Amino acid sequence: MPDTLSRSEFIARLARSMPSVPAPQVKDAVKTLLDSLAEYLATGRRIEIRGFGSFSLHAIPPRLARNPKTGEELTVGYKRRLHFKPGQDLKNRVNHALNVGRGSTPKQEGGRLGEADREHRT
Repeated sequence: MPDTLSRSEFIARLARSMPSVPAPQVKDAVKTLLDSLAEYLATGRRIEIRGFGSFSLHAIPPRLARNPKTGEELTVGYKRRLHFKPGQDLKNRVNHALNVGRGSTPKQEGGRLGEADREHRT
């Protein structure tokens, strides 16, 4: 299994999980969703998807930098950096999946047990 889930593989998995929806419609829905998220972020606003996480832009002020080859000083302009902060439910699901193979639970690791973890507890 590859370490990275590509857009096409994501669409294929989604289409397999919803056999009543034609694959081209799934592809269009994913494209529309991603385009909408990108457009909204481009306006400088924050997106919060409860249980999943939030996307926001962090301002990086202009700064002085140095060309490593010539040593010449130059100014790097203002930038906005995309930031993703995972929600607690997503953190719990990821930690639970990682801990299943090791035989420990999030509570043993000092984390909080969320609703999803309570369901998976043995």
